[in-house]
Amino acid sequence: MDGDAAARTTTPTRSDRWGHPVRTTSDACIAAVDSYYEQFLSYGRNRAVILQAPLHDPSCVLANSHAAHFLAPKNPSKASSLLAAAASSLENATSYEKAVFRAISCLVGEEKDEGTAVERHMELLMEFPKDLVSLKRAQILCFYMGRADLSLNLVEQVLPQNEDQSYIYGMLAFPLLELGRMSEAEKAARKGIDINKHDLWSQHNLCHVFQYECRFKEAVDFMEACSSLWSSYSSFMYTHNWWHVAVCYLEGDSPLPKVLEVYDHYIWKELEQSDAEPGEVYVNALGLLMRVYVRDHMGYIEERLLTLADRLEDKSIWHMEWLLDLLALWALASTNKIHKAEDLLKSMKSRIYSMGRKKQHIMQRGIPLAEAIYEYGRGNYQKVFDILGPKFNAIDFKIIGASDEQLDVFNEVWIIVLLKVGQASKAIEEIEKQVSIRDGAPFLWRLLATAYTMEGRPNASVAAEKAKALELAYFR
Repeated sequence: MDGDAAARTTTPTRSDRWGHPVRTTSDACIAAVDSYYEQFLSYGRNRAVILQAPLHDPSCVLANSHAAHFLAPKNPSKASSLLAAAASSLENATSYEKAVFRAISCLVGEEKDEGTAVERHMELLMEFPKDLVSLKRAQILCFYMGRADLSLNLVEQVLPQNEDQSYIYGMLAFPLLELGRMSEAEKAARKGIDINKHDLWSQHNLCHVFQYECRFKEAVDFMEACSSLWSSYSSFMYTHNWWHVAVCYLEGDSPLPKVLEVYDHYIWKELEQSDAEPGEVYVNALGLLMRVYVRDHMGYIEERLLTLADRLEDKSIWHMEWLLDLLALWALASTNKIHKAEDLLKSMKSRIYSMGRKKQHIMQRGIPLAEAIYEYGRGNYQKVFDILGPKFNAIDFKIIGASDEQLDVFNEVWIIVLLKVGQASKAIEEIEKQVSIRDGAPFLWRLLATAYTMEGRPNASVAAEKAKALELAYFR
């Protein structure tokens, strides 16, 4: 037996958080991996802890694989070198490490293949069902594919082996609510919080249920009671949870002071943190300001939007997320930064052609929405209508990486456009569909009152009174 072979057979194994065997000589390496697991599942601010693991043991396949995945979005070349280091030690790895390497290798480098990655994660979880980090990573992939059904299948596959684990019920709740199974989602989210009161994802999902069911005051009271636990969370989840709070406040009577307080003190202020991720903040800041804009309150947010639009000229934040690009198009166009908006739109289109054929076909569907949002920002409502056509529904665009709640603003834009171009009867049809599901949403009733008035229908005053009564009821 040569020296290298002898080393391979004598390298000890240590166990990770869930008891999986990992070939390493370093306790510190395993400790860093376990710390990363917690940060990843909890949306913590210190996910970079995984970079310490390969420093403690440069030959550890698991450490190098997770570090490669962490760095892939920001430093692809370093991520590729870490994955290469993992590959060079693969012969010495445990079967668990090899499975993780195979799953992650589809997500690093220019030949990323999300579909294959999901398949490999499914195979991994069949053999190693306690690996909740791989489950979470697979669910994130499903989210960007618009496959809540597949996400639910994955978590249900491993639930029997994890019934007492932190974070599993938050991962169950989200696909349930995305599939409209709200009572089941609420039950799962509450169970997640019972197991671990710091389970941010379960808190977030319970808020989703409250919002969908128009329990706005309940959502605000619950989230504000939880908010003291949020300071250690990532920029995205910290500001996203506050975004949910502000969106709920928008449904109340005279809501703008509270909404802008949330924006100023809990969303924009996050940028003052030394470890803030600006792009993660901007997507929530834009998502909130756009909703205020749709409600015809531009005067209240104009200075804030101009300040934000100045930041969006920085091309380094372009293409971090499709949703961020879409919202940035609106912000740049609506603040008269037309040339920059056009540059962003052109860049989004050219980026499509750098993708693989399958991904290109999927993401091409997002371009008409981008063109429409650009024209909406410019006030060209007829062009928006012409681009989107009469059957638009934002729920068909989940491939941009947005929840139903985040997509709602694009349906609001669509209804406003219908009213602007004189399609009041079509607007009434769309609003009445939504009101039949969410009878307690004041803004929908306000839109319905406007549309009824345009059509000269006598029930306009009834709709307006319903909206006012709901607004007054929620935060009294």
